[in-house]
Amino acid sequence: MDTTQLLKGVLDLAVLSVLAREDAYGYEVVRTLREAGLEDVGDASVYGTLRRLFRSGKLTTYLVPSEGGPHRKYYGLNDLGRDHLEVGAKTWSSFSDVIDGLLEVAGR
Repeated sequence: MDTTQLLKGVLDLAVLSVLAREDAYGYEVVRTLREAGLEDVGDASVYGTLRRLFRSGKLTTYLVPSEGGPHRKYYGLNDLGRDHLEVGAKTWSSFSDVIDGLLEVAGR
């Protein structure tokens, strides 16, 4: 099964979940997602998601100086982002239960 379409649908939730643990810069988010098992996640998809979530008011940002290059932009959840994560987690859980039920009926 091609997971790219599934990933597009849940990337917001995955990114918010990573940032709920601690603030992170873009590549840290990418690396964490890949280490969690989302090996196919693209850098551009994650960076685009971070920018979109920030523009929609769900994230805060701040710059941290880097010894070896340009400043790093860190992203963090704000109250709106935490609320969005909570709603998304409930939605995902309900959706997952439905799919699990359908697969069970199909004998899988």
